[in-house]
Amino acid sequence: MTRTQTAALILTTLLAASPALAGYEFASVDGGTIDLDDFKGRPVLVVNTASLCGFAPQFDDLQALHDTYSAQGLVVLAVPSDDFNQELASGAEVKEYCAANFDLTIPMTDITHVTGAEAHPFYAWLAAEHGFVPGWNFNKVLLGAEGEVLGTWGSMTNPTANAIVGKFTPLLTQ
Repeated sequence: MTRTQTAALILTTLLAASPALAGYEFASVDGGTIDLDDFKGRPVLVVNTASLCGFAPQFDDLQALHDTYSAQGLVVLAVPSDDFNQELASGAEVKEYCAANFDLTIPMTDITHVTGAEAHPFYAWLAAEHGFVPGWNFNKVLLGAEGEVLGTWGSMTNPTANAIVGKFTPLLTQ
């Protein structure tokens, strides 16, 4: 094995062992950044969203999860994306639309690529290490307290479904 092949193998091994919370930052719709490291020790439900999607009523359910479980540690993170051509033109428009139509107060990133060559590094990691690539808007990824992937779900699974809630409630503080 050449030195280059050995280095590539070591890097691949380190990336595979690296949890999702390790160093992934998103631009926040409010300005600044959202650093997944800040959520260490807490379950995080990451959802790629789109304001103009037929699944947009799930924003109400994401907000309900936040309202019900955030005091016990759950983080619900919306990641608006126009990868499926159903998002508004700017993060400011997304924020205003979601606040007006869904009274949304959950953390939200700026508009972010979740698929393809331009995918955010978090989504590139999900694809490379877990084989998960959002097939549409409102795909969900649940991260455990150390950033491990506990489950992934497609658009048809409601955020309040027992399949999701049952995975994170054992991790919450009482």
